[in-house]
Amino acid sequence: MNLNHLAIFHAVALAGGVSAGATRLHISQSAVSKQLGDFEQHLGTTLFERLPRGVRLTEAGKLLLGYANRIFVLEKEAAQALGDLHALRRGRVAIGASRTLGGYLLPTVLAQFKRLHPEIELSLEVANTNTIQSMLIDGAIDVGFTEGLARAEALNFSVFSEDQLLLIAAPGDPLAQQLPLSIEALADLPLLMREPGSGTRAVAEQALAAHGITPNIVMTLASTEAIKRTVAAGMGYAFMSELAIDTELNAGLLKVLPVSGLIMRRPLHQLLLKGSWISPPVGAFLHFLRFLREHAGNADPVAADTLTERAPIRPNSAPTIPRTKSPAP
Repeated sequence: MNLNHLAIFHAVALAGGVSAGATRLHISQSAVSKQLGDFEQHLGTTLFERLPRGVRLTEAGKLLLGYANRIFVLEKEAAQALGDLHALRRGRVAIGASRTLGGYLLPTVLAQFKRLHPEIELSLEVANTNTIQSMLIDGAIDVGFTEGLARAEALNFSVFSEDQLLLIAAPGDPLAQQLPLSIEALADLPLLMREPGSGTRAVAEQALAAHGITPNIVMTLASTEAIKRTVAAGMGYAFMSELAIDTELNAGLLKVLPVSGLIMRRPLHQLLLKGSWISPPVGAFLHFLRFLREHAGNADPVAADTLTERAPIRPNSAPTIPRTKSPAP
């Protein structure tokens, strides 16, 4: 069914005549008459009885008018919904993040963004780096954030900040009296690590391998919190993101052990599917992240609400966020 024909039929039916319908549509009466005739011929039925003054709907016309009313109500709703989407009055941002970013960095960012745009639905999936990449490729999330080193051809990677891994121990650990540790001493340490596929584990193993050290992994745990608690109980040592240990360091539950000549810095990545469309809500979120980085510590995040009106997001742009300060040993 030709929707242009249906719109002409609808206008004539509501106006009660061809002339009045043409006026409503801002086209000529002859054009309306021709289009109506073509429509009736296509449908194989008469929609209007032509009267000396105006027209009257046939039974077929009355039936079709009911459907036309519903169709054009939906059309109006669709236009309104699209307007709301672009005005950030509705929409959804599905985010995936590896465990460190999803557990310790993004929750505060999401809370700030939600205060700016309460109508936008936010969701956060937390998993290891490999899983987040798979979710993005499968279309389950709009944007991913990982600290891992893995790569996938279908994804665009950009660095949005950096992080540092620190060696942690229980506060009363004997090694705390022998600081800084030598790199060679790491070979004998009983280490707790995350599961294979974890970005934190991949970075730590790569950094140790660069110094010819094979880590002595005595326990594998799939939770950052579980690792921190086990280390605090004196059951081993772990390399942990500085983002994840701030609370425990301030509370005296963990101790950082400096290692001479060893710095484990890692980039934090933003991931987008190549060629994907960036919706207005997702674009607004990426701009908000960039705003927080550019104005870290000296600006009101509410001002970020104006960013989407000034600069459209580019699919490969790299918004950044503030990086926490390294704790003192």
